[in-house]
Amino acid sequence: MSGGFTESAFIKKLTDLNNSSQSIQTLSLWLIHHRKHYTSVVKIWLRELLKAKESRKLTFMYLANDVIQNSRKKGPEYGQEFGTLLKKAFEHMSACDEKTKNGLDRLLSIWQDRGIYGSVQIMEFKRSLLLGKDEPPAKKIKPNDIGKKKDKEITLEVDGTLETHVHLSPHTPAGDPPEPEELIKAIQDLEANIASSDEKVREKIANLPKELSDVSVISKIEDRDAAEKLSTEVNSAVLLLSQYNTRLQTEMEQRKKVSLMMRDYLQAQDELLAQAEKNLEGYQETLSKIYSVRQELQSHIQNLPDLTQLPNVTDGLAPLPSAENLFMQ
Repeated sequence: MSGGFTESAFIKKLTDLNNSSQSIQTLSLWLIHHRKHYTSVVKIWLRELLKAKESRKLTFMYLANDVIQNSRKKGPEYGQEFGTLLKKAFEHMSACDEKTKNGLDRLLSIWQDRGIYGSVQIMEFKRSLLLGKDEPPAKKIKPNDIGKKKDKEITLEVDGTLETHVHLSPHTPAGDPPEPEELIKAIQDLEANIASSDEKVREKIANLPKELSDVSVISKIEDRDAAEKLSTEVNSAVLLLSQYNTRLQTEMEQRKKVSLMMRDYLQAQDELLAQAEKNLEGYQETLSKIYSVRQELQSHIQNLPDLTQLPNVTDGLAPLPSAENLFMQ
């Protein structure tokens, strides 16, 4: 997906936008890539939302949701900018049908659960959605119902750069799988600071005098110099072991973090693999049907007469009279 940001390019992409995850993901990733234009993006988005057909307005909101959530790791600009204009968007959509409002209410529940916006701001959005209506808000989706579909991770090329994107639909659960570069960096940081593999420190600890851990040695000390020497050695050993234990504790926490990141990442990849296998199965079935049609068509063509081999209908007949002979009496 290439091309720099321009207003006309963005409007064209909004015109081509549909409600499929792939379409929303692709445009969302393009906007995040061009996030330095966030002010113009949000203004254009709202303007085109107000002009869009009612059937497409919810798709515009799903796009905003995807951009807001996926841009959080790279900066708060989009979330803050959308936050200033979403109230107007919800007011505008208060006249939409019940299906659209149910989708918007579900979106607000997710934003509240994930802390995308504060409770006060969420209430403002909900009041705007009910503007001019006496009816109660649409029934909230239960927290347990949120997340039946998993987050999807895709890698796309944007202006010559490969970027990984996690799609957060209104049905996705809290807790996103890490992006590949985050996981790689976490593993590299872990490898660079593995205390358990520090042979020098481990050797120092192994070579500590045995009497440092033997309380009975104290009773054998007969002079002040020996006591102060032992005290110095004990203090050094305490410092060495304390620092090493702290490093081991940090390593353990890092390993837990990386383990959870790898678990979430592998889970996302398993889901993508399952989806790819399902898509492949569907496409293979479609290809098989097309092969059958081609084979049937070839057989049908062979049974059709070859018009190029038919005799000339004028063979053996007298030539047609000329126009001059027709009018001669």
